[in-house]
Amino acid sequence: MGGRGWIAGLLFLSVVINYIDRQCLSVLAPVITKELGLTPTGYANILNVFQAAYTLMYIGSGLLVDRWGARVSLAVFMGWWSVANALHAFATNAFGLGVFRFLLGLGEPGNFMAGFRAISECFKKEERALVNGLLNAGSSVGAMIAPFLVTWLYLQLSWRGAFVICGGLGLLWIVPWLMVYKPLQKFEVAKNTGEWKQYLKLPQSWGLFGSRFLSDPVWWFYLFWLPKYLVDARGFSLQEMALVAWMPYLSADIGAMFGGWMSGLLIRRGWNVLAARKAVMLPAAMVMPVSLIVGTTPSSTIAIAVICLVTFAHMVWKTNLSTVTNDLYPTEVVGSVSGVFAFGNGLGGLLFTALTGWLVQYSGYFWVFAFMGVLHPLAFAVFGGLVRGELQVPGLKRGDEAVLGS
Repeated sequence: MGGRGWIAGLLFLSVVINYIDRQCLSVLAPVITKELGLTPTGYANILNVFQAAYTLMYIGSGLLVDRWGARVSLAVFMGWWSVANALHAFATNAFGLGVFRFLLGLGEPGNFMAGFRAISECFKKEERALVNGLLNAGSSVGAMIAPFLVTWLYLQLSWRGAFVICGGLGLLWIVPWLMVYKPLQKFEVAKNTGEWKQYLKLPQSWGLFGSRFLSDPVWWFYLFWLPKYLVDARGFSLQEMALVAWMPYLSADIGAMFGGWMSGLLIRRGWNVLAARKAVMLPAAMVMPVSLIVGTTPSSTIAIAVICLVTFAHMVWKTNLSTVTNDLYPTEVVGSVSGVFAFGNGLGGLLFTALTGWLVQYSGYFWVFAFMGVLHPLAFAVFGGLVRGELQVPGLKRGDEAVLGS
């Protein structure tokens, strides 16, 4: 890939840093909630402050990406959220923690909007799912590293010191990104970004929005609640949690790469692009009801094994679902439409996080895992019913690979 290889590597690293930063709170939740006196619903409220900002900025960051281009926008977003993460060290009460969490949420979604834009600018259709898989693998790697890194920093310094060090990682990343990134297609800055709104009227757009709304809350749960679940419900110490919490994220990492590779293989063998994505997504969705086992088994070993299977299948699903946006939409609007679809992701996560806090406080984790088991099959029904064929937009040019994003 040459220069594209460096771009792919830096995009991967940006997501690793993104997830380390957002995981700082979840890893340290047993310590911070105790020190600040937060109940499960209070902790859920703090998570939802982040989630609300994150959800709203999906759309805003998508518009900024299409206006500024991937190179500038990703550097700005990285700088913003890195400083916001470091500021968590100064929180002395729930309100202060919520303010800094809100600032973090404003910056982090731009990572993915800029990443989607860079993929459309720089990679061919048979490469895009694999690079999207690499981005999704970055989320898993970041979540996998975070328990070790953050716990170690906490033991060496304090929970406040952990936030400062992790926040500094992103500031270091900005320098090589600005040096390496050069657009390999002509769409570094969009000329007609206002045209993105016409795409939202299409059934494919509603299918992508709805399927993300239904399925992405599962990943939000494992990001924000898994360490707390292992400590509170399974009786792990913070150190024991760090020794096992990486496993579901490793399996998610493998799932992201496998999902991208598998659909790319089918495309190279002559499959229609959308049919290849669906063929990989369907079995992944059908695996998800095994989540019910986690809420019923008394064995922590079995529970962790099933969680690993669930996170593997989710990332197989998510990699292909997110790549469909690159498959269908023009490069110059992909940031904006991706932001709208990701808004569905954030909205679903926002509602489910609030529901999780209520369920955990008043009935335990059983109904959380039971509810998660049905979300992906429902999401596939929405996706399969609405995401069909080519986009039919008046004035859309055909036969131009760069414009079609094919």
